[in-house]
Amino acid sequence: FQVLSYGRNWKVILEAPLYDKDCVLGNVLAAHYLSSSDHSKANTYVEAARSNLEQSTPYEKAVFEAVCYLISEDRDDDLALEMHTELLKRFPKDLASLKRAQVLCFYMGQPAPFLSLVQQVLPVNQEESYIHAMLAFPLLELGRMEEAAAASRKGYEINKEDAWAHHCSCHVLQHECHFKEAVEFMEELAESWRSCSSFLYTHNWWHVALCYLEGGSPMSTVEEIYDNHIWKELEKDDAVPPEVYLNAIGLLLRLDVRDALKGSFEDRLKLLAARLTDQENWYMSWHLDILIVWALAKAGETSRAHELLEGLKLRLSKMNKKKQQVMQKGIQLGEAVCEYGRGNYKQSLELLGSDFNAFGYKIIGASDEQIDVFNEMWCQLLLKTGQSKTAKKVIRERIEVRDGVPFMWRLLEKSYDMEGNAEAESARDRAKKLESSYF
Repeated sequence: FQVLSYGRNWKVILEAPLYDKDCVLGNVLAAHYLSSSDHSKANTYVEAARSNLEQSTPYEKAVFEAVCYLISEDRDDDLALEMHTELLKRFPKDLASLKRAQVLCFYMGQPAPFLSLVQQVLPVNQEESYIHAMLAFPLLELGRMEEAAAASRKGYEINKEDAWAHHCSCHVLQHECHFKEAVEFMEELAESWRSCSSFLYTHNWWHVALCYLEGGSPMSTVEEIYDNHIWKELEKDDAVPPEVYLNAIGLLLRLDVRDALKGSFEDRLKLLAARLTDQENWYMSWHLDILIVWALAKAGETSRAHELLEGLKLRLSKMNKKKQQVMQKGIQLGEAVCEYGRGNYKQSLELLGSDFNAFGYKIIGASDEQIDVFNEMWCQLLLKTGQSKTAKKVIRERIEVRDGVPFMWRLLEKSYDMEGNAEAESARDRAKKLESSYF
């Protein structure tokens, strides 16, 4: 339940081996929980599970094999997914294993195989809580917004407190530029997120803040959400700080890309960067590390940003060749955001290249919405380095997909202005009209 609901008490699984030290399932799931934070303790649980395999059920054996491979050091992601697919063919009602597969596919940047997997087990889980939100997420990542909206709706009709279903609905409304509807929908349900993990609680509020920001709401609204619903989470005894930092930095980077990281927001970044120098927060996920690199560089902690980048390169060098080729993009993006944070726009643009598209970088473990900030950053880099012609083309393409975002019209206006093009006025009028139409 804790895993499926993004609950605050995932560590409850550590109690299972205390009640039954010989339980294969309890031990191997405890190992999975600890695999990223305490490798040696995780191995102890794996060995405890292994020593009782002979007496275990076929289901326990299947989970043991899939999880052990998933947490092994030099795993092949495709094989890990194949093992979970086979497990779910035999045991299609095992939604916890389905959730593990979702996380795996997310970090592979591949929503399509996960969609196939959910569809494979859906017929026997139609009335189950949480399955429909799991279906909605790959649908929206594949741009199938209507189907994603329907699946999310079914999810919270079955369980009105399914915060992941709320999250998926917000994604759809946000993508379609229904910013006011999105914040009204989310704020009405927000009370039910208090039992969610630090990640999902602050992530849902990050989406709300983003809707206000994209819809042209006053900065004070964004500031209030940052203070009261993201940063304040750190005051809770059971908070997981890196999960909060992911959403805090993600919001501040959006502001920076909009040239709005000024005054009190700058103070907030300094306060945050002071915590991010602590290596305890490093190497949790590539997405978080890349955001930390930007925040440190932006706050003037350049040597620490470079130290983190060097650490990522070292980790890359220890990966198998297949994984190295994939994750090289993560290093490239990290170096680019470091230069961007330092104000070295020419170097940053050179690192990203002339045909950059952030959606090809989802292997850092980011959704379309999270990764898109780097596309916005690229547009700004083109403008800041005088490449208005390329910028104009890219911005127009973005507007064709989502024409209700005022910020994009402001960037288009800027590109026209740089060329002395009279169309700047109509872009400015469109931006103004949109800025006053949502809130």
